[in-house]
Amino acid sequence: MGRPLWFVAGAGVGVYAAARARRAAEALTADGLRDRLRGWQVGARLFAEEVHQGRAERETELREQLGLRPHGLPELERGFEARSARTSTTEEMKDT
Repeated sequence: MGRPLWFVAGAGVGVYAAARARRAAEALTADGLRDRLRGWQVGARLFAEEVHQGRAERETELREQLGLRPHGLPELERGFEARSARTSTTEEMKDT
């Protein structure tokens, strides 16, 4: 009973080692390295997007807690309107 058990155990270890060796050989080919690099890039991009989203959410929370007005496009539009008003006033002054 001992010899067949060791034979099956040895055969199982041999099959496992062969499968691991085949995977390692495939991973070290140009295509395997390229796939691994693309996987890391996708992971880094997803991580960066999550960090950006979390930062934006936290910034919104802090602005609400501190009672600050939101920044971004509305400020830019107001700044543009103010500059346009100043420019038109300045041009009217030059004409007179």
